[in-house]
Amino acid sequence: MEELQRLVSLSEKGNNALYDAEVKLAELENKLDLTENKAFVRNSGSVAERTALARLEAAEIRFERDVAKAEVNRVKAKIKSVEQAIMATQTMAKLTELEARL
Repeated sequence: MEELQRLVSLSEKGNNALYDAEVKLAELENKLDLTENKAFVRNSGSVAERTALARLEAAEIRFERDVAKAEVNRVKAKIKSVEQAIMATQTMAKLTELEARL
C-alpha cells in the first residue's frame, strides 16, 4: 500500500512537471516564431535568401525549442512508466488479497 501511495504521489508530480515542460515549450516556440519573422522582415534579398538568413538567426532558439520538446517527451514517458507501475502494484495487491482469502 505504501508503494502505491508513493507511485500516486510521483504521478501527481509528473503531471506538474509535464505542465511546466509544456509551458516552456510553448514559450520557446513563440520566441522562435517571433525571431524568425522579425529576421525575415529585417533582411533583404530573395525570399529564399531571407528565409535562410532568418533560420540562421534563430538557430540557437530552435535548438532550445528542440531540447524542450525532448523534455516534454521524457516527462510523458516517465508518467507512462509510473502509470504502468501503479497498475502492476494494484494487480499484485489484488492477487495478495485473493491469496489471503484462500
